[in-house]
Amino acid sequence: MDIYNWLQASQIARATYVCGYCGNKVGPDRGYSAQVSAMSGYAYVLICPSCTQPTFIDISGKQIPSVRLGKDVKGISDVGVQKLYDEARDCTAAGAYTAAVLLCRKILMNIAVQHGATEGESFVSYVDYLEQKGFVPPNGKEWVDHIRKKGNEATHEIKIMTQSECQQILHFVEMLLRFVYEFPSLLQKQS
Repeated sequence: MDIYNWLQASQIARATYVCGYCGNKVGPDRGYSAQVSAMSGYAYVLICPSCTQPTFIDISGKQIPSVRLGKDVKGISDVGVQKLYDEARDCTAAGAYTAAVLLCRKILMNIAVQHGATEGESFVSYVDYLEQKGFVPPNGKEWVDHIRKKGNEATHEIKIMTQSECQQILHFVEMLLRFVYEFPSLLQKQS
């Protein structure tokens, strides 16, 4: 294990990164640096000038916390659904892609129950409910079913989800949330 010898906050080479906390692209020029023992390089703790949270960047350039995958979705009226979506995105920043896919699967169930499906039914019944009640956009049945299948793999099989699999699932969930919550909320604001 490498030992970091932290130095005083000082002028550093200008670094730009997307903050894993606030999502802003920032470029602080001061921070804390550490010479990494047994290597010829430095690691940094940079303080975001926007939200003042620390970000660690190791000698290879790996950033902790990483940037959350997905984008904010406006108009989600159910607190539980909003929390699950935020939690799934937070998992991606930690590299917990299997956990994020499991949460995306759970989001489908919560959306269905929030919109009238009976709690305690089979998971496939929730997917069918969403489609039958018009919550799945045209040509969206395949990708909602893909969320279900990948969620089942993550739940019932010894399978670790990759970043690209997770990113795809999270993107599909984001689109579903926009269709179910954000777009209808835009119409309500105009009324």
